[in-house]
Amino acid sequence: MRILVASSEAHPLIKVGGLADVAGSLPVALRDLGQDARLILPAYPQAVKRVRELRTLGDLQLSLSQTQVRILGGLLPNREVPVYLVEAPAYFCREGNPYTDTSGRDWGDNAERFLLFCEAVVRISLGCPILDWRPDILHCNDWQTGLAPALLHRNDQAPGIVFTIHNLAYQGLFDRETFDRLRLPEELWSLDGLEFHQQFSFIKGGIVFADRVNTVSPTYAREVQTLEHGCGLHGLLSALGDRFSGILNGIDYQVWNPAADPHIPQPYDRDSFSLKAENKLALQREFGLPRNEEALLFGYIGRLFAQKGVDLILAILPRLLAQPNVQIIFQGSGETGIEQALLTAQETYPDRIGVFLGYDEVRAHRIEAGSDAFLMPSRFEPCGLNQLYSLRYGTVPIVRRTGGLADTVVDAGMAGIETGKSTGFHFEAPSAEDLWGAVQRSCTLFWQHPQAWRRMALNGMAQDFSWEASARQYLQLYQAALAPARERKALP
Repeated sequence: MRILVASSEAHPLIKVGGLADVAGSLPVALRDLGQDARLILPAYPQAVKRVRELRTLGDLQLSLSQTQVRILGGLLPNREVPVYLVEAPAYFCREGNPYTDTSGRDWGDNAERFLLFCEAVVRISLGCPILDWRPDILHCNDWQTGLAPALLHRNDQAPGIVFTIHNLAYQGLFDRETFDRLRLPEELWSLDGLEFHQQFSFIKGGIVFADRVNTVSPTYAREVQTLEHGCGLHGLLSALGDRFSGILNGIDYQVWNPAADPHIPQPYDRDSFSLKAENKLALQREFGLPRNEEALLFGYIGRLFAQKGVDLILAILPRLLAQPNVQIIFQGSGETGIEQALLTAQETYPDRIGVFLGYDEVRAHRIEAGSDAFLMPSRFEPCGLNQLYSLRYGTVPIVRRTGGLADTVVDAGMAGIETGKSTGFHFEAPSAEDLWGAVQRSCTLFWQHPQAWRRMALNGMAQDFSWEASARQYLQLYQAALAPARERKALP
């Protein structure tokens, strides 16, 4: 099967969040299963530098954007996955990240930028002279690609279209003036099209016009069909019926493997788990904390926003640090108020708290390897990847029972530890009290039952969340999307 995966980011070319990990790993897993999977994304400067064997393939003249773009081709670094880059320097050659400027504000022309990207994706999906290749399946990801299914919806030569929602909270909403300025077909401005409460929604284009829609865990798929988590789209998602499903993300075990991780000081596996302590001592030194193997070291890696529950961690800090031998390390960036609160806490407890504002992939590996427990108190979490990395590294996750966290971390108590089921700690309500209850349980297990803690960590390391199982489910989804594509092509 020929599969074109369209994404606004992909690791290791450029990364803002978990979407990049998925977009960079799924095509690899699909090719390992014998499929012809390829990746397309904008030609950001970082991506241009990192694509291997990059060359110019040709030019495309786009009608709605009234712009000529150049298509570049190459391979992912260290992987035999073909990559297409849509080169339009005025749109994508900028400082900042794919969505915001260096001050964190959204680019004012994001609608124009991602319309241009979607137009290029559409042209390649229908076959164009500069490529001797045409996909059977177009797999679009998140709002930045949502216009591609909308622009293809009346084309009987369109491939099968799959649209994946990675986080429904980000919908690509713009005003009616923007819709008019983009010169989109007027028929798309309707309740059955892109209109959403008098706004113009990119993500609705993917949901309404794709042949199959999915999100990144079974529990989140159920949650977004409710008023609480549906962000106003719960009715539409429920109406999709069996066209809508949840497929759990996987992780790349070639990248996240403590036995062969070049980024950590001391490799280890389940049979040499005691060596993990060397990574803990090195991490303490790196963050200026007292080197203490007996301390319970908590880690946090992620965006510093209310969705991630960082405020809940801040709320329990006084009680947590009242415990002897507790340390906590944070890495992330986000809301200025939360960033400042973390820096203030670090100043108050310099021998207990380490903070790095920003994101560093290599440091993330060291935090996963060196921490004893990982805090992930998200108010909602479509899938989550850090809890999967934590399980792989024997770092016990403490999570709110929501979305993909509920699907991947098992809290089954002491009995579950002995039977190999328990892999972490759950809490229910998004409150400081519920989080504190789970943290207290982790402290008790760590200090009073060290062998049970070790067993729980080893249980986590034994789980298999590799991409192969998830990729096979995507293949089934692609097959389901091919049926309506064949029907379109058979119409007179």
